[in-house]
Amino acid sequence: MCTNHPLLISVEFLFFARPRTKDDLRAYFLLVQNPQFTNTSTYVIYAHLLRQTATLSEADHHFLVHWFQKLPLRRFKQLVESLLQFISLRLFPAKPDDLPPMAKCTWWIPSATRVLALLNAANSLANPPIIPFTDFYNSTLDHIDLVEEYRIWQCYGNSHRFSFCQFPFILSLTAKKIIIQRDSEQQMITVARQSLVDKVSRRQKPDMNMLFLNVKVRRVHLVNDSLDELTRKRADLKKKLKVTFDGEAGLDMGGLTKEWFLLLIRQIFQPDYGMFTYQWDSRFYWFSSLKCESYSEFRLVGALMGLAVYNSITLDVQFPPCCYKKLLSPPVVPSHQNATVGVASLTLDDLRQLMPDLAHGLTALINYEGNIEDDFCSTFQIFQEEFGIIKSRNLKPGGDKIPVTNQNRQEYVQLYIDFLLNKSIYKQFAAFYYGFHSVCASNALMLLLPEEVEILVCGSPELDIYALQKITQYEGYSKMDPTIRYFWDVVLGFSLEFQKQLLHFTTGSDRVPVGGLADLSFKITKIDVPTDW
Repeated sequence: MCTNHPLLISVEFLFFARPRTKDDLRAYFLLVQNPQFTNTSTYVIYAHLLRQTATLSEADHHFLVHWFQKLPLRRFKQLVESLLQFISLRLFPAKPDDLPPMAKCTWWIPSATRVLALLNAANSLANPPIIPFTDFYNSTLDHIDLVEEYRIWQCYGNSHRFSFCQFPFILSLTAKKIIIQRDSEQQMITVARQSLVDKVSRRQKPDMNMLFLNVKVRRVHLVNDSLDELTRKRADLKKKLKVTFDGEAGLDMGGLTKEWFLLLIRQIFQPDYGMFTYQWDSRFYWFSSLKCESYSEFRLVGALMGLAVYNSITLDVQFPPCCYKKLLSPPVVPSHQNATVGVASLTLDDLRQLMPDLAHGLTALINYEGNIEDDFCSTFQIFQEEFGIIKSRNLKPGGDKIPVTNQNRQEYVQLYIDFLLNKSIYKQFAAFYYGFHSVCASNALMLLLPEEVEILVCGSPELDIYALQKITQYEGYSKMDPTIRYFWDVVLGFSLEFQKQLLHFTTGSDRVPVGGLADLSFKITKIDVPTDW
């Protein structure tokens, strides 16, 4: 390498000295933004700069995160893209001879990923985030050995052995789904193998049905039968799901399972059922705070969501984003039986997504410039209607005697939010939490953001109707038949809302599975009808 390379001269001092002043640290901050580092000819120098930056002290990293937050959007995005490109080209170089052998620079990718983690931290701390979290995804990683990455992470955690699973923000949801599916399949195999061994040890004839979670239900008693089946077969929840409707012939090739999910969700979320309340101003469902004799049906809904993720089924459920934050609080079920679960630190923004009118009122209280105690005459209480009777609840001990003032209004609002979204529904949500994790218990959940869990359960709202046309299969038709061409002319002319209604009518959900429409089975079949009827 030429020793008088201008970039080498500019960063040479960094290789031999740690930053002594803020100005020295600022040099790192400026140099990593150099646009010349998008060229592979500079990657050797870039790699050394990234290693030096990655190994700075924690205090220095705090400064860098703060400065990264101040970057203009375009510059921030360019820096993220530069680092992602560096990682991709190191993994799969377009011209391998342009870079040193991988064996001699195994530290390149870990260094770049750790610097990218600083940018991700800056993005997470910004409100709102500077760029969408999906902009940190590196789709190149979808093609590496993700199972091995997960195994290394499981074995070594966050120690010196590098794994991309230590930095889950860089893994696309497709990659995370692959990890979860492989982990699920391994758990399914383990449970099925144990069932087989138990049968053989008791000298019983093995039955193929023992390899599945076989759910048999009556349509007229759908909820009760499903609850009984899942409760009775709790040890089989990690097996592949097969559904049978009593008195109906037919093998479950996936269609019956989807129908079971669709009918069960539709029935459970009926307002008359009383488990969930519909918020008209946000169009989300939320947990009813009314006390129950048993919370087993909430556990059933959680198990349904877990089974959907486990069996790659997209559900048509409308929960607010804070539900998925609570579902990952914590992401792994605590071993202590009395541990608190499903309680998240939620804010006014979370409440605004579920109950925008109420959140607007609380925001007005926070911003009120008059005398709150004299003008509002409120105390640390909340009032709720139960069966036509208004009941009061203290937000803190002695709350009925504590006035809300200009000084304590922030505390009042936070306690109000915590009561509505955590305390008042704790038993309901805890049952829901345990139901979900009874199926999906896996360290792989630690890789997920709440937004990603929502997409795994419900699918993505982004619909590309041209992609749907491309993957459609035909039986009895060809794609050039006039009927098919007229069909797509009409569908392509629909508004997005109508296109989603078509998808909902044909698949049971208006959302796209993780991995895109390629994972969706969409077929148009010709049915010959006699003309003499």
